[in-house]
Amino acid sequence: MHVAADQAAAPAAIRTDLGAIFVSLELSKSTWLITSLSPGSGEKMSKHAIRGGDIAGLLARFALLQDKAQARTGRHFALVVIQEAGLDGFWIHRILEAEGIESHVVDAASIATSRRRRRAKTDKIDGEALVRALLAYKRGEPRVCAMVRVPGVKDEDRRRIGRERKVLVGERTCHVNRIKGLLFAQGISGYEPLRRDRRHRLEELRTGDGRALPEHLKGQIRRELDRLELVIAQIKEVQAERDALLAVEVAETPAATLLDLKGMGPECAAILYAEGLFRHFDNRRQVAAYAGLAPTPWQSGSVQHEQGVSKAGNSRLRTTMIELAWLWLRNQPASALTRWFHERVIRNKGRLKKTTIVALARKLLVALWKYVTAGVVIEGAVMKAV
Repeated sequence: MHVAADQAAAPAAIRTDLGAIFVSLELSKSTWLITSLSPGSGEKMSKHAIRGGDIAGLLARFALLQDKAQARTGRHFALVVIQEAGLDGFWIHRILEAEGIESHVVDAASIATSRRRRRAKTDKIDGEALVRALLAYKRGEPRVCAMVRVPGVKDEDRRRIGRERKVLVGERTCHVNRIKGLLFAQGISGYEPLRRDRRHRLEELRTGDGRALPEHLKGQIRRELDRLELVIAQIKEVQAERDALLAVEVAETPAATLLDLKGMGPECAAILYAEGLFRHFDNRRQVAAYAGLAPTPWQSGSVQHEQGVSKAGNSRLRTTMIELAWLWLRNQPASALTRWFHERVIRNKGRLKKTTIVALARKLLVALWKYVTAGVVIEGAVMKAV
């Protein structure tokens, strides 16, 4: 016999004793979808779309939500807003905070979603999921989502230099490889476009079968060299800005002391500070997690193994730390970290070097964080000669 379970006449899936108006923003270039849950409206969420970039319309909608909530309850409620970190950056967040509105920026990858192979995804569904995540976060539920710590305007602008240089170096590599590829198809190898006599040597080149370079091919390579020289000049300009910034920060920030360590160049020091060490961390686990160097265990029943580092943090900082770890072995052979690396490799009979260098990068990042923030000198580290 089938038994029907008693059900409430109006099941409330969302708590209705709210102390604020909770709002989520689904942002796109053309449309902003505002999803809100207000006191006195039960469990129903309201949705309203405005034109993308219309800040005045957004603030007007917020004022309307407050007026409606006050008319229903007789009380004035503050706004709590959430949006995903994305291409819009942090300018909307800064405007909301300037208006006295509590604003949060969330890492979209940290919000739990359905694991079905085919799941429905719309802006409406995403907006409701953001509101529910915000409610859980404000209730103090652990691990419900990861909120982004929005950097200051000056800190955000400082890291432009390192990021631009990385893009320019990538463009330089593309131009060099393209020129070498064009010449290799003619049987020519050994030509180095980065040498200063690149144009003079171009006129002397002969194909593999003894011919002079075809005129149109030579013209194409000349134009590639024009673009290459422009990129080289811009790299020098960016590096000059970086060096000038580091020179100013020597007296302003403790991160400039990174340059005192042997093997630490201006590029690594600038990236380490601009991408990570300027932030506040409570412990070493947060430092490693921010760089994506934290371990990722997998444990279920009797199955337990390590999946490697999470790679969920700042990729620029993580890449720099891996490169710096290799340089550390060369320039700081007497340090405790270097001895730890060699002992671990010997214990593994020369295997797992790449895995061990990642572990060294994590240890080195934590050690540099302690050195910058607390002045704890790395054991055995050698300083540059004055």
